[in-house]
Amino acid sequence: MTFNSVLRPLFQFEVKARLNAAAHVYVLGMTSVSQRKALQKKIIDQHAPEHLRSQLLKNEKRTLYFAGMGGPVWILQNGEVKKGTHSGLLDESEYAWFRDQSGSLASHFKTHQLENVAVEFNGASENIVRAFMVGLELASYNFLSIYNQSDVKTPKLFITNIGKGPRLNAALLQKFQLEASAVQLARHLVNLPPNELNPETVEALVRKDLGFAKSVKIDVWDHKKLAAENMNLHLAVGQGSETPPRMVHIRYRPAKNKKPPLAFVGKGITFDTGGLDIKPSSAMRLMKKDMGGAAAVLGLAYWVIHSGYGRACDFYLALAENSVDAKAMRPGDLYRSRAGYLVEIDNTDAEGRLVLADVLDVAVTQKGADEPECVIDIATLTGAIKVALGADVAGLFTNDDQLAQQLQVAGQQAGDPNWRMPLVQKYFSSLSSHFADFRNSADGFGGAITAALFLEKYCRRKKWAHLDVYSWNDKNNGALTAVGGSGQPVQGLIEWLKRKA
Repeated sequence: MTFNSVLRPLFQFEVKARLNAAAHVYVLGMTSVSQRKALQKKIIDQHAPEHLRSQLLKNEKRTLYFAGMGGPVWILQNGEVKKGTHSGLLDESEYAWFRDQSGSLASHFKTHQLENVAVEFNGASENIVRAFMVGLELASYNFLSIYNQSDVKTPKLFITNIGKGPRLNAALLQKFQLEASAVQLARHLVNLPPNELNPETVEALVRKDLGFAKSVKIDVWDHKKLAAENMNLHLAVGQGSETPPRMVHIRYRPAKNKKPPLAFVGKGITFDTGGLDIKPSSAMRLMKKDMGGAAAVLGLAYWVIHSGYGRACDFYLALAENSVDAKAMRPGDLYRSRAGYLVEIDNTDAEGRLVLADVLDVAVTQKGADEPECVIDIATLTGAIKVALGADVAGLFTNDDQLAQQLQVAGQQAGDPNWRMPLVQKYFSSLSSHFADFRNSADGFGGAITAALFLEKYCRRKKWAHLDVYSWNDKNNGALTAVGGSGQPVQGLIEWLKRKA
């Protein structure tokens, strides 16, 4: 496995105007309709053949394309974001619109075989410039090219900013590209085949390939350490695999940090057969994505560390492979968790909550300056949440109203939405057991809720949130033009972290 190309930005750029470029993109960020109309007319008069000008001026679409006299021309215009229901928490944000429209340009650049493109921002905020850069990067990701270590061909960008807006320079634009790289890392990890990605190779990736500074402490608990820590749920999930389970802890402590750390825990089932309660082939087909939570946590860690984020953070990867073997856990087995609860295995395919439970207990029991302000876990935990919310919206469960509001607002702004689901406490009774404190799964409805209630047992009343995600893109979707890993919910959590700095 090589990660140099997936972490390297796909677009090269210079911050300067180029009038004789092969193509032009104009990004109009101003909110005034009259200003946008006046500038649109100026652009059309400059580039469009005379016989097309009146027709183009009548076009009311926010995205406008025409074949100019010197090459293709695109105009992306800001507009009023219509407020819907749900307090706007599911509305498309300005950032999301420009990111996805920018992403659509990538395929056009490829079709036209462009070698260079002039990009002019006019009255665009930093948020719009960021969206444009991130969208192009996300849309140009190609798994096979990266896997085969071949170049992804993209045109060089000549970027300038006119009117009000940020002072553009290489450092600022590279900062935006770093956000895209964090998402790309999460996407690529999910896309890698399970015969190459397992708990051992994920550990090697963290140690060697991500360029973390020596000040970042990486602590790995192998199966012997997991046993010593009584992490028997985690061990049970991975005991049927030739690759033993492990927990990877990435500890980031910036200078002059005074606030308590923020902790993130990712479900990292590198492949899920379902265990002895084996999945049907159709349900098993995409189970390389069952480590999407850990992939998101690792992508988030990459952004935090390389951006020099100002707060302490802890990142935990709960890694195991759920395989079928004579040593695999069985329905009816009893295991005592690190937190002390005795758990009966009702279904071996409800394994993600088991690895998360023990690792959550590690995260919430840190002491002193390492005690976290809150813990957020991310997991491809249940099919039930996809039935309820679809593929694009993550299910959010939390024991804190303020944290719920923060995460929902951040997700909406980042075009990476989540929706709060209820923790109906009486549903926990469906996990009752005659032989243990409780079972790991329940029959009947509300599967996403009972899974979250199981995890809540292990947060020890610490402020906690659980994101139940799909982590996969089934079709062309905005800036995500490739089927495969989606990077959900890296963008939303980056936005949340910016607000927590």
